[in-house]
Amino acid sequence: MARPQRMEIMQKIGQSRGSAVISYVTGDRENVSTRIAPDVVRILFRQLKMMGKRPQIDLFLYTRGGDVLTPWRLVNLFREFTERFSVLVPFRAYSAGTLLCLGADEIVMGKMGELGPIDPSVVNAFNPQDPGNPCARLPVNIEDVYSYMALIAEKMGIYNEEAMARAFLVLADKIHPLALGNVHRNWMLIRSLANKMLGLRRERLGVEQERNIVDYLTEKLYAHNHMIPRREAVQEIGLPVVYANDELDDLMWELHEDMAVELKLREPFNPSEVLRGERTEFEVASGMVESEYGMDYYVFSGVVERKDYQDTEINVNINKQGWCTAI
Repeated sequence: MARPQRMEIMQKIGQSRGSAVISYVTGDRENVSTRIAPDVVRILFRQLKMMGKRPQIDLFLYTRGGDVLTPWRLVNLFREFTERFSVLVPFRAYSAGTLLCLGADEIVMGKMGELGPIDPSVVNAFNPQDPGNPCARLPVNIEDVYSYMALIAEKMGIYNEEAMARAFLVLADKIHPLALGNVHRNWMLIRSLANKMLGLRRERLGVEQERNIVDYLTEKLYAHNHMIPRREAVQEIGLPVVYANDELDDLMWELHEDMAVELKLREPFNPSEVLRGERTEFEVASGMVESEYGMDYYVFSGVVERKDYQDTEINVNINKQGWCTAI
């Protein structure tokens, strides 16, 4: 499907909802994946400026997550251009994507829509060294640390200060204390951001409802890859989710499927398949922002080279990556 056909679908969505629609996709294609990051802010700003102020703007979102500070900036940006901001979730909106949804007045989920926990993994110079790569550090998941301490407390039956102290010393022997401090700081940051995002809504939820949402997304889900369907989002978490009707759900899914084909999300990027001869330059699009006013791609560009040693090797050099305007 070409861009004109996608625009037709987006216009149908907008007409059915009385909104202007803009899409943001971070690709999860193997070997060239992208994530929510600060560099998208100016891309969306440029398109929103062309769009101008609208009564309602819908963000069509697909993402596996990314930088947790960027959603705060994005929702504030959207609210400069509209009184009512909604997020359309046809499929995945994990981690930072879920955090972004918390700042929307309305989260519209299709039958395949999924949200996720907002407990990121933390990596810094004090994290444990990766045994398989001396130059890399192992990520430490925030909830793994807190679950470990909770496990000790539960096994003791009652709170025992001495046992907890011993458990912490064992943990600190494996993970640098400054890394643990960074975990706690990020845990507090995520909770603060979640509360601030909920505070951006035009109509505030109740205090208990907001507390349950934050607790559920940062503490009560025991796996970071837990997928939250819309029924759980509404009934157990209390998120302001709206079920897309059948017509809207079909349009959202059709648009998602086309973008997945456009970015080849289901096809791993294999350098050997683009190699022609001994050396080939390549460009691979792996993210997209699109509206009726233009289309921006996130592009990886570089060189694939064949090197003949004892065994033939293929080297890939990514020389550049970033946004480029297609239209």
